[in-house]
Amino acid sequence: MTSRRDFLRGMTGIGAIGVSKALFPAWMPRLAFRAPQSQSGNGRPGDILVAIFLRGGIDGLSAVVPYGDGAHYYDQRPTQAVREPGAGANAALDLDGYFGLHPALAPLLDVYRENALAVVHATGSIDPTRSHFDAMQFMEYGTPGSKTTGTGWIGRHLETAAWGSDSPFRAVGMGSMAPTSLRGSVAPLSLRSIGDFHLRGRVDELHRAQAALGSLYGTMAPADMIGVQAKLVFETIDLLQGLSANAYIPANSADYPTDDEGFGMGLRQIAQLIKADVGLEVATIDLGGWDTHENQGTHGGFFNDHLGTFARGLAAFYADLHDHMGNVTVVTMSEFGRRVEENASQGTDHGHGNFMMVMGGGVNGGRVYADWPTLAPELLNDGDLAITTDYRDVLAEVLTGRVLNPALDRIFPGFTPTARGIIVPR
Repeated sequence: MTSRRDFLRGMTGIGAIGVSKALFPAWMPRLAFRAPQSQSGNGRPGDILVAIFLRGGIDGLSAVVPYGDGAHYYDQRPTQAVREPGAGANAALDLDGYFGLHPALAPLLDVYRENALAVVHATGSIDPTRSHFDAMQFMEYGTPGSKTTGTGWIGRHLETAAWGSDSPFRAVGMGSMAPTSLRGSVAPLSLRSIGDFHLRGRVDELHRAQAALGSLYGTMAPADMIGVQAKLVFETIDLLQGLSANAYIPANSADYPTDDEGFGMGLRQIAQLIKADVGLEVATIDLGGWDTHENQGTHGGFFNDHLGTFARGLAAFYADLHDHMGNVTVVTMSEFGRRVEENASQGTDHGHGNFMMVMGGGVNGGRVYADWPTLAPELLNDGDLAITTDYRDVLAEVLTGRVLNPALDRIFPGFTPTARGIIVPR
């Protein structure tokens, strides 16, 4: 028989409840909910934020091509450079006369032309590390160079927001575990799939867990915080069971990719949660695999195909939520870019500066924002694209202008952001 002490051992953190391995099957996602004393229920006044992390260090010089840099770009990449617009097949798609999109990003061109997509180049984390682990940690903490922060920038945003919410869906991390950026006192919900909460038809598992929790904590009439949290677990499951992932039909014939190990499905389900109005404030999702040291495949290979998956996912998300995008802002980022010079294995090694994208109805899009340092050898950062726009400038502008949280001194401690004009304030 499961004891109260055994159940507590299964909890994931102070003030939150996780899924005890003793009570739930291993394939069921872990859950974590906010401590009830911090919930004010005043609602979310600003945009829903969707943060996409391209893990592995995407090659931003192939994704958003600085063809206007001429020989500084093309001489360094004899096999991996993307041709300038109008130079035949597999040429870049012109954005502004200097930068172009990789042809695999063609699904995003219409969004750009609708002024709902902005590109930021020569951006990233100012810390010089080329370590994936360190660079991702610094970026998700929002404090480059510091490994002792302990909380993520999104977590601190949720902590400092003037409003509150009693929704367990306030912050959702798509995947098996929430990313570092969500760490904080407002515990997120980690969600692999809405379909997982249907328990794959195994109603016996659900009944067993409900009975165990009910006997331990009185979930019908909880008398303490942990009992309230246990009750909330099953209220959440009940809500998710009403959202059939298989029955969901995206709007505007949006076609999410299915060849991406969950990226398209994750975006599809974020869209479903937004439309269901369950109190979602922040969603995070990753697309990894960008560490292309060998046989990068900029033209017709891995990089080309993976970039196409990314583009089709974002374009489908935009089409599906077209009528809702006035209240949604999407931001993409990666821990660092790749070196300007391709290597001997027809790949690219760890670099520094990179690109970001910002998409939504409140974006001053149709522009590439770049204080471009050029790729002239004497202006590179140890062989890499220099960073002239701190990625926190972009995030800070989204948070203040669209999400409506001005507490930047706490979200990005010790940092004074510079507005870039990317956002149309609400």
